[in-house]
Amino acid sequence: MLRKPLMLLTGVGLSLVALNPLLLPPSAHALPVLPSFGEYIAKDVPYVPTPQEVVDAMLKLGNVNSQDVLLDLGSGDGRIVITAAKNYRVQRAVGIEIDPSLVAESRRNIEQAGVADRAQIMQQNLFDADLSKYSVITMYLLPSVNLRLRHKLLRLKPGTRIVSHAFDMGGWKPDEVRQVDGRTVYLWVVPEPGKINPEFLKEIKE
Repeated sequence: MLRKPLMLLTGVGLSLVALNPLLLPPSAHALPVLPSFGEYIAKDVPYVPTPQEVVDAMLKLGNVNSQDVLLDLGSGDGRIVITAAKNYRVQRAVGIEIDPSLVAESRRNIEQAGVADRAQIMQQNLFDADLSKYSVITMYLLPSVNLRLRHKLLRLKPGTRIVSHAFDMGGWKPDEVRQVDGRTVYLWVVPEPGKINPEFLKEIKE
């Protein structure tokens, strides 16, 4: 799900760099000063759900299967968590959501879908979450939130799959990109530590 301040997204573009930026010198990766997490959870920020066809495309692109443990960051009404548990039979699907009303709604949806044995929603600040337990991470967040998460995501177990709806990771080039009904879905596979420029890691650290 996406929490989308109406003014913030004006002029945001999607860019895919031609060269692998993880290997570029640090001077090539200037980042803007990013706002605090609190700006993304204001009650007047609308919740924008991911269309079901995009949910399915995200899970297919991530090659989600019965061996996976999936985490959805900003899980909204729980549709990605439910789809992963019900249709892809993951071992466990967990959603993190900050809005208490959406937490309650998504927990009801999980019960109604009959997947409460393998699906769970936690009310939590996503920046405080332990991401290390999951083989697949999905998200539909703001561009600046994606950028702030990069340093944590790049330190996950090599082979961990990360799938984002609509927004990329700036200088971290995706492994695959697909278009679904005019929407963009990105896939990254966390590389081996030795394949990441350590200066790039230092630069993107919070």
